[in-house]
Amino acid sequence: MSKSNSYSRAGFKAVLSLGVGLSALAASQVPAYAQEAGDEDSSRTLQTVTITATKREQTLQDVPVAVSVVDSSVIEQAEIVDLNDLQSIVPSLRIGQYQTSANTNFIIRGFGNGDNNAGIEPSVGVFIDGVYRSRSAAQIADLPNIERVEVLRGPQSTLFGKNASAGVISIVTEKPQYEWDGSVEGTVGNYNLFRVAGDITGPISDKVAFSLGANYNTRDGYAEDLNTGSDINDRNRWGVRGQLLIEPTEDLSFRIIGDFDKIDETCCVVANVVNGPTGAAIMALGGMLNPEAPFSYEVYNNLDSTNDVENSGLSVQADYAFGFADLTSITAYRSSKLKTDQDSDFTSADLLARNSNDTDIDTFTQEIRLTSNGDGAVDWMVGGFYFDESVDIENQILYGDDIRGYIDVLSQGLLTGLEPLVFGVPQGFFFQPGEGMTEAYGQDNTAFSLFGTVDYHMTDRLTATVGLNYTQDNKDAYGRVVSTDTFSAIDLDPLSPFISQVATGALLLQAGVDPTNPAAVGAFAAAYPEVFATIQATAAGSTSQLQLLQFFPQFVNFPNAVESGSTNDDDTTYTLRLAYDATDNVNVYASYATGFKASSWNLSRDSRPTAAGYANLVAAGLNPPNLTTGTRFAGPEESEVFEIGMKGAWDTFAVNLAVFDQKIKGFQSNIFTGTGFALANAGEQSTQGLEVDATWNPTENLTLGFAGTFLDPVYDSFKNSSAGDISGAKPAGISEVSTSASALYTFNFEGLDAFVRGDWQYEGPSTYRDDPAEQAIIGEEREYNLFNASVGFKSESGISFTFWGRNIFDEQYIMAAFPSVAQLGSFSGYPSQPATYGVTVRKTF
Repeated sequence: MSKSNSYSRAGFKAVLSLGVGLSALAASQVPAYAQEAGDEDSSRTLQTVTITATKREQTLQDVPVAVSVVDSSVIEQAEIVDLNDLQSIVPSLRIGQYQTSANTNFIIRGFGNGDNNAGIEPSVGVFIDGVYRSRSAAQIADLPNIERVEVLRGPQSTLFGKNASAGVISIVTEKPQYEWDGSVEGTVGNYNLFRVAGDITGPISDKVAFSLGANYNTRDGYAEDLNTGSDINDRNRWGVRGQLLIEPTEDLSFRIIGDFDKIDETCCVVANVVNGPTGAAIMALGGMLNPEAPFSYEVYNNLDSTNDVENSGLSVQADYAFGFADLTSITAYRSSKLKTDQDSDFTSADLLARNSNDTDIDTFTQEIRLTSNGDGAVDWMVGGFYFDESVDIENQILYGDDIRGYIDVLSQGLLTGLEPLVFGVPQGFFFQPGEGMTEAYGQDNTAFSLFGTVDYHMTDRLTATVGLNYTQDNKDAYGRVVSTDTFSAIDLDPLSPFISQVATGALLLQAGVDPTNPAAVGAFAAAYPEVFATIQATAAGSTSQLQLLQFFPQFVNFPNAVESGSTNDDDTTYTLRLAYDATDNVNVYASYATGFKASSWNLSRDSRPTAAGYANLVAAGLNPPNLTTGTRFAGPEESEVFEIGMKGAWDTFAVNLAVFDQKIKGFQSNIFTGTGFALANAGEQSTQGLEVDATWNPTENLTLGFAGTFLDPVYDSFKNSSAGDISGAKPAGISEVSTSASALYTFNFEGLDAFVRGDWQYEGPSTYRDDPAEQAIIGEEREYNLFNASVGFKSESGISFTFWGRNIFDEQYIMAAFPSVAQLGSFSGYPSQPATYGVTVRKTF
């Protein structure tokens, strides 16, 4: 990493001190801007933004929380069509979508996890119209009439319970309207992109309104499989969403939302990043891979990585105004069904026949809260949240037709010679096509939270807030695995002397020496001492070489006699905050908050007992040979953050600053190993940081924006990681510097309302792997600059044209890298999406 992008802990504290100084300077020296409450001055050009993710309606500048808001105009002008695109304008947010189309992983301020391990709920909670999405495959394009997307940074467990220890993403759509309104749009672009969407809203009666939206999105893949001939990373998805708004009285309303969406795609492209010594063995079999050319977007697989996803849900929100307080109830049921097939060796050699997965997730949630609406010195809110979810997974990973030939090449025929002599089986017995692992995992999870907040307005300008949440979480998990990979189940250590003896004989025969003739062996050793020493050393290492061929881990089903498969967690989290209106334009706040995330179960083939659990299995006689220790589950995360912030808004300029020191004890690290996931608790992970978000209207037509996140992330303590003790290291995948800048110019062109918009995102260097040895093999770090641009025209009749491009300079980088399956020394990775461009035509009516 270059010196300019690496901060010392002490140096970063100086940056934090500067941020605090900027906050104080802005509060004390910027002239006040007088404005009557509720009276918007005509000279003001910046739009007032309202947010509701704090479960109260407040303006962005008034809410004393670090939050970014992306409104509908930005979503439309910047052509943000899915959750992945959000990170291009919220630098503290990082989003990854790797193995499948169905799972999205969110990271805020360097904290977050989940990936494709269905046993792990994200640390960043995602809510759509107040409904919690425990696993997110939702695309923004599936949601008609988005009002805004709110990103709350830092622990939000006081209001949101167990799964918001790193932050919250809240997506808000428009309610049905009592006036007829609607829109249709179509998009065409490169890679044969074709996207259509439409929505309509209007009255059914004077007390009932509806809205209905639908979308269809298809595109060729930007990568090509030269073996199967298929496009990879294509788009083929559609969805419908309907709403009813029923308002029988002025005080009572019901909002009913139903949705269904389907994804049928080939995803996700995996390229060779490091071609290790096994690459030659692949080629020797006649197999193909594209060595170390990830941005050729040409790969070789022997089957397509298919994704068949169905998401559906129904929610009912009821609101009743009592007079002194408002009652809100949100009841929701969601279902997510995922079926995938993948060639997990990512070569045209048939090493693995398929890695298939069938996951069903059913979720029921119920929230109820009572919020005061008086004008007194105290505002309050009390509520409760109930969560009930079942996860069921069926998985199968099997050897393909080329596996035996691959093993013979890697072992140079050693295994074939050892099979009858050492193992007492016919030659060619091990590594048969169709052998492998057939797996079933699942969990039932019930949880409830009780929460409350009190805002005490100590003066007209000073408010103290206290929030409290109690959460209880219970999980019952299981794992049932049948392995037919007989070689991986053999304990080779007791056989090591015999293996070495047989290997020595085989190597002597290759040299033309009869190993049963001591005189011939002695004469050969005397004549060629260096060659004989090499033969002995090679034979001595034969056991270790064979152990590298034991690809699949051994598994003990659970629950069992010594492992209950259950976790029961509870925690009390709280928020303490002081907010002060320094002037009519400047607010400052200081807060301390804690967060909680319940235990997570490792529902993958790398789910292994802890050292203590292993000892108990040994005592009970339940441990198979070659069983190694690891984690079945990771215990709870407990987070805390101390934050100081300033928010200022004037006629043409607004700026938000936040300085924070955030820690998570027991951070649930979830590392993809190529065939499964290594799940472990870090002792402590911390991040000190500075965030800035500014908007400026230098002229009536020009709006400039800048946002930046500057972090100093570190594993303060992580002794039991999958890479050993990495205490003091920077977590992989987390950049110290992330920035975003944008410019929007509006003008009139031949009677049309027109705009030009551009934005730039920079993410500083970050490593791919926590393991220093693995990172050293990969060598490079991830760093990128992305540029997006759009230009649009809109007529008075409501017809608009938007010409857009994303990643217009075709920046190339590897999004994530991992060890290649059954290919020691090789690494695979996900190449970034190349430049895309198109035109969108919209008609509003």
